[in-house]
Amino acid sequence: MQFDFSQIEDFESYVSVPEGTYLCRVAEVREGIARDGSVRWGYRLEVAEGEYAGRTAAWDAITWSDRGVHRVKRVLASFGIDTRGSVELEASDLIGLRAFATLEPEEREDPVTGRRQVRLRVPYAGYAPAETSAERVRERPPGER
Repeated sequence: MQFDFSQIEDFESYVSVPEGTYLCRVAEVREGIARDGSVRWGYRLEVAEGEYAGRTAAWDAITWSDRGVHRVKRVLASFGIDTRGSVELEASDLIGLRAFATLEPEEREDPVTGRRQVRLRVPYAGYAPAETSAERVRERPPGER
């Protein structure tokens, strides 16, 4: 077999659903520290219904820094958390919460390998509530009920 690969782009795709807006649930949360030393919660969004249900939509994060808390408030409110006053949360409290997420493609170059990577990301204001807080439903994976 002879094949000319010179016209084939060398990139890694982490896209498992087409770009668009989906009802998503938080399927996993990882606690970490941001570059500035602030607490950072990275979370995996999973499509909650429809043709792509169960697929990873994107990874996103909220950072509890002076600069980041404005987006934290916006994201948490979209997930149905009352952010009008003081809130006490653990990272795991996000698991099962749902919101509509708008997913856009993002390309980066991996600094280690130099390879181009394509992922979906949620823009700054890319969340919308799935339902009103009175109707809010927490989805837990089977076995966590």
